[in-house]
This record gives sequence, structure tokens and C-alpha cells, in this order.
Amino acid sequence: MNLTGRNFLTLLDYTPEEIRYLLDLSKDLKNKKKNGISHRYLEGKNIVLLFEKTSTRTRCAFEVAGLDLGMGVTYLDPGSSQMGKKESIADTAKVLGRMYDGIEYRGFSQKIVEELANNAGVPVWNGLTTEYHPTQMLADVLTIEENFGHLDGVKLVFMGDARNNVANSLMVVCAKMGMHFVACAPKHLWPEEELINRCKVIASETGAVLEFEEDVMTATKDADVIYTDVWVSMGEADEVWNERIKLLSEYQVNDTLGTWQSGTKVENLSFGDIVYARINDGTNIIDSANIEYINIGLTENTKFDLSLNKTITKLSTMSSGKASEESYSGTKLAKVEIPAKQMSDTTLIVEYQIEIKNEGNIDGYACEIIDYI
Repeated sequence: MNLTGRNFLTLLDYTPEEIRYLLDLSKDLKNKKKNGISHRYLEGKNIVLLFEKTSTRTRCAFEVAGLDLGMGVTYLDPGSSQMGKKESIADTAKVLGRMYDGIEYRGFSQKIVEELANNAGVPVWNGLTTEYHPTQMLADVLTIEENFGHLDGVKLVFMGDARNNVANSLMVVCAKMGMHFVACAPKHLWPEEELINRCKVIASETGAVLEFEEDVMTATKDADVIYTDVWVSMGEADEVWNERIKLLSEYQVNDTLGTWQSGTKVENLSFGDIVYARINDGTNIIDSANIEYINIGLTENTKFDLSLNKTITKLSTMSSGKASEESYSGTKLAKVEIPAKQMSDTTLIVEYQIEIKNEGNIDGYACEIIDYI
């Protein structure tokens, strides 16, 4: 298979067979590097990495790969180029295309990387845009294949903001490679309908399964891979953080997923850590430890009573104090704020016991917070 001169802007542009070729090539180059076998196939070539958004892994991956293949690599950070300032994107593409044999772009709109590709005259590779992150997908599915031995039918669940570039690209690559993709998120954070429809057409040809689910337990049942991303994508406003954490706390990936066992004490919890627990009757409990208070939220379809009994032990002095008990009855979200005095030593041992009493069929279920991240 010959992919010479091709741009790599989104996996939508590649057939399953071409993606398979890239994965096999990646595996071969990875094995050569691991075994110390030289593979400087592109000696004398030069590439430029054009970054409008900073990165650790993407930059290092491209630089090391370029050098391993024998290429010269130039890195231009957000302040080292005139692109979009004193010269247009098209002009930048034409200038760089005369000097380099390939251009990697990491930044904002997909339209920018497409304009670079249309004007550069050399291959352009997408290292991340707002819409897609195709290079990361090759690494991700190669990792999955290394662990499972295959991709066909592997169930991958993405939890969190499923509108972002990572979730979009996961849905695309899963559709292309015959996998089982589940987006687990509040409905308004699912991928755009247009992209979903494109992927459904692809899935109908490859045998892939695409699902979209709000409930965590339903989505993660029989999952092979559970995947998440940051609370807020790079470039979004700082003001979004608090709202997004509240919205997505239920969709955290932590050790409770797949076990749901109660009885484990939380230890070494620091202010700012987020805890997610699920008790044995399936009721969601979302707990966050913040600087000024500890907040418990409980959601249940029927009427309930909630009682919280919390003990804080300060490790530095081993002094302890018992918080006052709070209770709430109703059918909507219950939030109980309990003051937590800010201490100079932010490492605490926090123990909770929570009793939920529903009308009728559930009587006195009790649990402790399961785990924390």
C-alpha cells in the first residue's frame, strides 16, 4: 500500500484497510526501536511542528519519531510564528512547504489544518484540532490491540464530554475498525448529530456498534476499555471548570467502576479531590471535598431520607472532630453542605457513613465512600 504524499487530517479520510496498514507499520517501527534496529528511512528530510496549543506528549512523540526516522525537526511554539498575525494561513503554508517535507499542526479549528493542507504542497498531519485528534487514535487503538490481540468487537466506553476531539475521533476509529463504541455522557454532551450519522453509515459497512448512553452502569456493562479525558478541553474558558465538574462528576473513571463494592474507607483525601461512590441499591452519590466545605449530592426517583455522619481526623495532630448530622427528605437532588475547617495540613483521613431509607422496598442500607482519585 502506498500512502506517499497523503495528508492526515482526520481518520474519516482513510479506509479501514489503510488504517490497518498504518497500525501494522507503527507496530513494526515500535518493535525496531525496542530492539535497537536502525530505521532511518527518511534521512535528509525535514519536518516542522507548528503548535498553536502547547503539548508534552504530542510534541515529544513527533520529535522522537522524526529523529528516529532520520529527519531534521523544527518546533515552532505559539509565539514563534507569524501565522494568522502578519501573514495568512495560506501564505504560511506556502512558505513552510518550500522549506520542509512535511508539516504537523496542533491548534484550533479543523478549517486551519485543512487550509494548510490545501496550500502547503507537502503532507500535513493533524496533531490536534478542536474537532479531531487522529494521531492519538492510532496510538490508542494500537495499545488496545496489543492488550486484546484484536480490535473487532472490542467494547470501548468514553465517559465525559463526548463532544470533544478525542471522543469524536474515538467514535470514528471504532466505526472504521469494527469496534463497539459507547459515548457515556449527559445527552447534550453527545457528539454532533451529523458526525454520528456519518459514523453510523461506516458502522453499517464494518459491523461496528455505536451507542449513546447517559447511565454509567448501563454504559460500562461488559466494557473492555473505559476511556475519559480532562474536565475542560484546552482553549475553553476558565469559568467553565466548576460547572463542568458538577455536571460530569458522575462520569469519572475511577476504581469504583466495575466493582461498586461498599465498605472501603477513604484515606489520604486532600482538599480539591473528587470522590464518586455508588451504594448497593444503585443510588448515585456524588461527593466533592473542596476548600471550604464538603458537599454530598443524592439523586433518587422515589422519596428518601438522607443522613450523613462524617468524621475528620487531622493527620498532623491526630485530633478529630465529628461533623453535625444533616438530613433531607424529598424527590429531587439533595445537597448537604458540612463545614470543613481549612487546615494547614491538607492531608486528611475522612470517613463517611451514609444511610438511605426509601419508602417501601429499601430499609436502612448503609455504606462508606468506596474510593477516591
